Amino acid sequence: MKIGILGGGQLGRMLIQNALKYDDEWFTLDPAKDAPCANISYFTEGNFNDYDTVLNFGKGKDVVSIEIEHVNVDALFELVKNGVKVIPSPEIIQTIQQKILQKEFYKKHGIPSPEFQIIQHKSEAGFPLPFVQKMNTGGYDGKGVQIIKTEEDLQKLWDEPSVLESLVDIDKELSIIVAKNENGETKTFPVTEMVADPKLNLLDFNICPSDISEDIQNQTDAIAKQFIDAANSPGLFAIELFLDKKGKVWVNETAPRLHNSGHQTQEGNANSQFEQMYRVLKNLPLADTDANGFSGMLNLVGEENFSGKVKYDGINEVLQLPKTYVHLYGKTETKPGRKMGHINVLAENREDLMEKLVHIKSLVKVVS
Repeated sequence: MKIGILGGGQLGRMLIQNALKYDDEWFTLDPAKDAPCANISYFTEGNFNDYDTVLNFGKGKDVVSIEIEHVNVDALFELVKNGVKVIPSPEIIQTIQQKILQKEFYKKHGIPSPEFQIIQHKSEAGFPLPFVQKMNTGGYDGKGVQIIKTEEDLQKLWDEPSVLESLVDIDKELSIIVAKNENGETKTFPVTEMVADPKLNLLDFNICPSDISEDIQNQTDAIAKQFIDAANSPGLFAIELFLDKKGKVWVNETAPRLHNSGHQTQEGNANSQFEQMYRVLKNLPLADTDANGFSGMLNLVGEENFSGKVKYDGINEVLQLPKTYVHLYGKTETKPGRKMGHINVLAENREDLMEKLVHIKSLVKVVS
């Protein structure tokens, strides 16, 4: 099969790396000529937000998918009309890439999500403090999101179409990855717990299995089923969740693609999210997702005050550790907060896992 991926970043790279054990041709489109996928696929340098570029890229492919949701969806609708398979569907990509449509989708389908107000301009804001402002489009990796706590903070409101959303009293941040193939078969990965870096608003650690009760597991499973039924599309979706301090689970947002919160599945599960995505694209039987004991992931991001040709301090020490797996993304240039790789760890129990993750974080630095 000829498989086209819009986006040539690390998610596409790891998908293709996993799929090289099979027989397919991979094509990627990305605006950066040195994108992580550039040297492991038939690569096209181009803008995945441009209608004609996406349309021309998709022609002649058996299936087109995404590794970033901010793509030209009108071209995807046109490709479907022309007989090209697009996974996930252009409809669900369009819904998710706009925060306003995404929130309305949750409300329509009874999926638990915090109360919200939609505004086109900041003058329309009339939502009780404290709240979160999420820009309708363009937000990614913690960008386009800000917390408004006080009357003074109202001065910071962006004058952009946005969702204003109730601030959840968060106990834990969770994630569940659910996949569906064209035959309607669905599989979920075990719920993971996400620990964010408070400065960068990026995922720092990912821990599996999460430390949750049976009731919280049931709430999460119900949300995954509600979502995948409502989405009505094959695909792999990462549903980011808040667990509040009263034990209620809320959807924060959903990614219609491979996700940072699933990286530990590479060594931590019987099959990875990348294997599952491949099977979705090929409409193959979905893979076993059972956890191999306790696993975790640490993001490697560019250190503050370092920009330029990347250097990984401490990586030799990390490579000497047992049950520790380094994944670098092939990015030659680092800058503060840029995701450059991740490290997966296996452990016998949660305490051992956290100890290892904290130790590795102290060892390795992404500098230039």
